[in-house]
Amino acid sequence: MPARTTGLTGMQNHTAMNYVVTGSLGHIGKPLASQLVHDGHSVTVISSNPARKAQIESMGAYAAIGTVEDVDFLSRTFRGADAIFTMVPPNFDGNDWKGHIAHIGENYARAIAASGVGRVVNLSSIGAHLIDGCGPVNGLHRVETILNELQDVQVRHLRAAYFYTNFLNSIDIISKNGFLSGNFGENTLMVLVHPLDIADEAAKELRNHDIIGRGFRYIASDEKTTGEIATIIGKAIEKPDLRWIDRSDKETCDEMIRFGIPEEIAKNYTEMGAAMRDGSMTDHYFNNRPVLAGWRRLETFAPDFATAYFAS
Repeated sequence: MPARTTGLTGMQNHTAMNYVVTGSLGHIGKPLASQLVHDGHSVTVISSNPARKAQIESMGAYAAIGTVEDVDFLSRTFRGADAIFTMVPPNFDGNDWKGHIAHIGENYARAIAASGVGRVVNLSSIGAHLIDGCGPVNGLHRVETILNELQDVQVRHLRAAYFYTNFLNSIDIISKNGFLSGNFGENTLMVLVHPLDIADEAAKELRNHDIIGRGFRYIASDEKTTGEIATIIGKAIEKPDLRWIDRSDKETCDEMIRFGIPEEIAKNYTEMGAAMRDGSMTDHYFNNRPVLAGWRRLETFAPDFATAYFAS
């Protein structure tokens, strides 16, 4: 990964760095890579999809096509990087989702140690302070622990809130049932984040060479109750009477399975929802409340939701 010089005006004193971004061209990876390339850095994007190669290269980045299951591939790709952005790609197969997430964290750690990378920005989640009882977030707790055990590596964990884009998974439920639902609790205050705000903050962290040691920070864009969420989304999709219906854990899990979500994933999401409801997932966040990131409140995402809804 040779460093590239930048021709951008006003950046004559800017040192081009070598960055590796995992997560392909997803909701975070694409805008993050675009920012870093625009700033004149050398950026390698890891993707398991060969069809992404041309799109990655069209952005001015390098494409590394391979799987995060392959430690040798990761080691080769990480070698020479000044810093890397790690995230566990979604994978809904298997019988132990938490274990799979931790396994990918172990792969990253082995590759980081083998490649000699000294700085890591890792995507984690609100609730990652919990050892158990919070679904897939407990897997991210294990990833944090694994990466923190690396010697001579500065690791910064970004504990992100509940993605706005997760609500896109509710489009079918709204269409068929006429309401939003979940086991999060009636009028529970949810902490939310736009993936673009995560990308912005990740770019800042990657460029920040003053980070010393290990640590984490919370990233959130908005805080809304479940009722407010239903009102905002309902207005956007011309359903002003859209309501949030609170469901029991069993009802929530059973409904996800009926909509085709694997049982292991449904159980984990249900467990996470219960942790939101009882406050254990967010209590540490509220005790260490950060300044909200960016300007992207939920209302700014509502038109995107409406576009996807009417196109479905």
